[in-house]
Amino acid sequence: MAAISHPHTAGLAVGALFGAGIFVTTVVAGSVALVKPFTVASRPFLRDVIFYMIAVFWTFVILYRGTTTLGEILGYLFLYVVYVLTVLISSCIYNRQKNSATNGLQYIPHIPELNSSDSSDDDDDIQRMRGGTIQQEYGKNPSAPPIVSPRDSRHAKTGVCAAAAAAESEYRPLLPYSESTREILLSSLNPVDNRKWRRKPWTWKVVKVVKTPLEVLLLLCVPVVDPDKEDRNWRRPLNSLHLITAPLLCVLVFQSGAYGGVMIQGEFPVWLLILLLGMFLAAIVFCTTTNDHPPKYHPLFAFLGFVVSAVLISAAASEVVSLLHMLGVVLSLSNTVLGLTLLAWGNSIGDLFSDVTIARQGYPRMAIAACFGGIIFNMLFGVGLGCLMQMYDTHSYVQFESEGLLTWIVAGALGSSLVLSFLIVPLSQFHLGRTYGVFLLVLYSIFLLIALLTEFGIIHT
Repeated sequence: MAAISHPHTAGLAVGALFGAGIFVTTVVAGSVALVKPFTVASRPFLRDVIFYMIAVFWTFVILYRGTTTLGEILGYLFLYVVYVLTVLISSCIYNRQKNSATNGLQYIPHIPELNSSDSSDDDDDIQRMRGGTIQQEYGKNPSAPPIVSPRDSRHAKTGVCAAAAAAESEYRPLLPYSESTREILLSSLNPVDNRKWRRKPWTWKVVKVVKTPLEVLLLLCVPVVDPDKEDRNWRRPLNSLHLITAPLLCVLVFQSGAYGGVMIQGEFPVWLLILLLGMFLAAIVFCTTTNDHPPKYHPLFAFLGFVVSAVLISAAASEVVSLLHMLGVVLSLSNTVLGLTLLAWGNSIGDLFSDVTIARQGYPRMAIAACFGGIIFNMLFGVGLGCLMQMYDTHSYVQFESEGLLTWIVAGALGSSLVLSFLIVPLSQFHLGRTYGVFLLVLYSIFLLIALLTEFGIIHT
């Protein structure tokens, strides 16, 4: 979104969206299939692939035309809303069918053993009836760890809480003690845990020292509400200070500080108005609350923390895009190739590790669902909101400048990988094995080789 909101980096955004799509649907999905071969849920898989193909085709048409209108941008956002509603409705229908099947099984004294010739749909139904709520529509792999009953889960949770309480009691004072406001503020701004510091090796301590200034800055500006704690992480002096620092940071950082220097009627700066309002609210909160008990409106600080975090992420993304654009100018590389390599890898490497970890824990269906759900959100919401921001800044239609053959190779590669998956997976009875995983990895290697050869002029029109 940060890249597509500026005309000179729109090609970088297109390359990143298509490059990340190819990376996730080939490398990430192939890695999941290699780690944990499984049978994918047929209807959710087909639904996600179809919606993603529609989004890719729509983006391809916009690139071919070179421009887009407000109606098409709103259509992008509406398509994602339709996708979310489809997922929710299908989940409700599935849960209703599962509850009906569970109620019916209560009156069946014995379930006959299924033969090996039974269809895979029957196997999926039995797995769904046995599965827990975490899998829902995507089910659970038969080789996953056994499901823990709610009673056992409560006993285990009670034991863990008792052990934690026993460990914490060692560091509690013998006599009642109440920290002063100054001590609460200093302890809240200290990111170093003394007990953990003594146990960790020197390498961890060096990294912690380097990260400490940034962590202190985040603690000073981003409020955190923890519902698992008894006081919900209420820190009266620090939370009062957040009402000053958080809005001021948003004004100075949003859109690279474009609103920080805005003057009201040419005389009064906006940042000073925000500072005065923040000080007024902070004084009210500090004078009407206590250190021991959080106020009823304390959950609103969670929303403030979310807004500040989103602004900081947007600012960091804008700086990364600017650095990549500068790198492309220095190395004479196009925005598209930078987007489909460095930016796409940076955006998708987290998906790779998290999805592979989920698959190793016995939930490959959940991992493959995350592969498609994330990239659909990135394409529809990223392009939609990014184009809306560009239209708001330029007061004109969004223009996409195609960078020649490479753009069509990237779009064609993503479309081809989706079509192949749409055809091969049903033909293999929705079983994703290691052969299919190797095929996806080879497909991505071929695409990357062709893209680089095109970028360096070896392949040309």
